[in-house]
Amino acid sequence: MNSLIVFNLIVSVFAFFVCREKASRLREKHALLVASNTHWGWYGFLSVSIPTLVLGVLIHYAGIYFINSGIRSSSALEFASHAEYLLVKENVTASIGLFLNEISQTRFLSSFIIIISYFVSGIETTIVLVQSDTTIEHLDLVVGAIKTKILALTATIVLGVIFALILAQRSINTVSVSYNAREKVEFVIVSLLALSSLIAVLTTVGIVISLLSETVNFAMMHSIIDFLFGTVWNPQFTSGEVEGYGSDLGILPLLWGTLYISFIALAFSVPIGLYSAIYLSEYASDRFRSLAKPVLELLAGIPTIVYGLFALLTVGPLLRDSFTQPLGLGSNSDSVLAAGLVMGIMLIPFVSSLSDDIINAVPQTLRDGSYGLGATQSETVKNVIIPAALPGIIGAVLLAASRAIGETMIVVLGAGAAAKLSLNPLEGMATITAKIVNQLTGDTEFESPETLVAFALGLSLFVITLCLNVLALYIVRKYREEYE
Repeated sequence: MNSLIVFNLIVSVFAFFVCREKASRLREKHALLVASNTHWGWYGFLSVSIPTLVLGVLIHYAGIYFINSGIRSSSALEFASHAEYLLVKENVTASIGLFLNEISQTRFLSSFIIIISYFVSGIETTIVLVQSDTTIEHLDLVVGAIKTKILALTATIVLGVIFALILAQRSINTVSVSYNAREKVEFVIVSLLALSSLIAVLTTVGIVISLLSETVNFAMMHSIIDFLFGTVWNPQFTSGEVEGYGSDLGILPLLWGTLYISFIALAFSVPIGLYSAIYLSEYASDRFRSLAKPVLELLAGIPTIVYGLFALLTVGPLLRDSFTQPLGLGSNSDSVLAAGLVMGIMLIPFVSSLSDDIINAVPQTLRDGSYGLGATQSETVKNVIIPAALPGIIGAVLLAASRAIGETMIVVLGAGAAAKLSLNPLEGMATITAKIVNQLTGDTEFESPETLVAFALGLSLFVITLCLNVLALYIVRKYREEYE
């Protein structure tokens, strides 16, 4: 497949330059072309590359289909289950890959090298090479699959190259005064944009469907009422083996821990982020702003695992030595306050950047009118700019809250794993995201409520963050429309 991509790219680039040059010559003859030279070049490129790539993909998957059909219809094997069929298919696929890699020894133009080696050496040599390897299982299936694979590679290269050359010749001959290449190129571009949007929507729909399906399976094994309103989280993976020994899977302790940590994070990050945005947009000089804003936004590029380690190794022990142990509240460094403070540090550039953009979007005429009435700069900020930007700032805070609720690594490392209902910020508490990680860690099978509850937790988290995002986007959009 990679060889076809290389040939396809070469022919497509050739068609681009030839079509553009032909259009340029027609224009030099004072011909009135509907499309520009660049449009004609891209017309040639797209006319060759897209159909050839589609043909290659179809042939590639046709080869895979015939290989799988050969394995499934093999008279020498009777599969007891679908899992056994998948295991045999995996072994055959691995044997094909090892054999083809031995022939090509390189990934660049590997298909071309494999085809040449195959037709020069012949199928007999291929069979001898395969049979000499005593580690290969299901030898007959592997030999047949290799034949099918090489024939598919041959068809991909030969038909692909011929098809690309025909399309290139056709696109070159199409260059004329009457043909509108611009519409064709723009149609392809718009189609690609629409396809990208469709992929984004379908991805979201797929996530929701997968969560819903597993959540339904969980609801069939465990009471959904107990899950939504239960105040105890105590999963027992031996549930069902001992009579009367079940699991308590109430989401309320996890929801409380999530909201508590998010509240502390927002209480720390929103004032600092908002004040820094006001200073950078209204008071700071251009020189200071050009230096301070990039430095502040560097925090947004730090991986969350680094913040988690910072909470685990620095902030948590500091709070333990300063407050927890002196007050006799324990000796653990995991706490809601540690996770909330570090998460707040992570959210500062997020809140500051959004608030700065929103404040700068306030029309300058409002500032000038306030100054014209005799207001000072601080009075203008307090009575004019902040009220005008308040809907957008609220939207930014809601987006920050959504991000805080969905954070994982900081709470896993800094907040502990104890699911409890408590107001003490120096105690460790678990969140929804942390328990999703815990329930799906290790060698688990999706056949027990203790494992499937992770999907119910994920769906609950998805609904919460979705509502916050929709509300925030609605507020921000309404604010923007007010000044456009």
